[in-house]
Amino acid sequence: MALERRSSSAEAEENNLFVDLLQEAPLSVHRQYLNVFGSVVYCFVLASCAVVAAGAPWIFLLISKLIPTLLCSCNVILIVITGIFQQYWLYQVKKVRLQGYYIFSEKLKHIARLPFAVASYGTGMMLLVIVWQPHIQILSLSTSLRIVMFVEVICAGCFMSLYIGCVHQYNSLNGQPDVLKSLYSALQPSSSLEDFRYHDGGRLSDQQMALLQYQRENLHYLSEEVLRLQECLSKYERSDDGSTPQVDLAHLLASRDQELRALTAEMNQVQSELRLARSLIAERDAEIQQLHLTNKQYVKENERMRSILNEWSARAAKLERALEAERLSNIEVQKNATKLRSEPAVQSPTH
Repeated sequence: MALERRSSSAEAEENNLFVDLLQEAPLSVHRQYLNVFGSVVYCFVLASCAVVAAGAPWIFLLISKLIPTLLCSCNVILIVITGIFQQYWLYQVKKVRLQGYYIFSEKLKHIARLPFAVASYGTGMMLLVIVWQPHIQILSLSTSLRIVMFVEVICAGCFMSLYIGCVHQYNSLNGQPDVLKSLYSALQPSSSLEDFRYHDGGRLSDQQMALLQYQRENLHYLSEEVLRLQECLSKYERSDDGSTPQVDLAHLLASRDQELRALTAEMNQVQSELRLARSLIAERDAEIQQLHLTNKQYVKENERMRSILNEWSARAAKLERALEAERLSNIEVQKNATKLRSEPAVQSPTH
């Protein structure tokens, strides 16, 4: 009986050998939240296309004949922009998959591909309208193209709003990654749902691959954490007497030494600038003294020139007076000479 009990307990322990792991979930990597900025920008692009499609007759009023061509060109530009943004959205979906949310990433991947599909279908419809040019009494060619483009933009905007909502849901998610369920699915006890567990739409291999990627990201994250903790541990190793860590003390002394050297260099620079300023002030003082001496010389020279000018003015005045006196004397002499000439002429007739 005892042997049978031991064998039964051993068999039970062997059956439950891996079931205990169900309570020990592996560590999750650091959550990376998704950014919705690109999606918002794409929504603005869709809004611009909707405005162009709705107001084309008024926007292109001067070139109304080119409205179909311009609408097709706008749609081609839209599909190119959608393809670029789709690569960005798929990159974000890959980030969600690496975080371990396999089911959520699959749903997000399908939604991320819908705007490009809608743009492709819209481009095909516009091509058919351009080729066949259906003659409808109430709808012209440009109106048909505008309707197709407007419906395309509205559908893409709805899918984009759904994508932004899913991203917001992911950013506010706090549960365990759903990829961990595939880790324990094979460890569960046998049940009537075993066929469904192993044939769940053929996605078990994909889930296992996502789990491997998730574990690889976990290992990379944990390796970085171990290196960081080792660095912190080596930094905060205390000395034998339990005082301040030697590394911190050496770092503190080195930082103080560096600060002292910086202050010394700054003080030397200030002293050199002060000496330069003093030398410049001395040069300016010497120049000012030289200017004062030159000014004094100019004042003396001006006084000498003024005295010379006064002397020459006095001489000129004397000369003018002398010339005036000489002119008066000359006039007097001329008068006397005239009188003397006139007297003999008067005396000659009397004889």
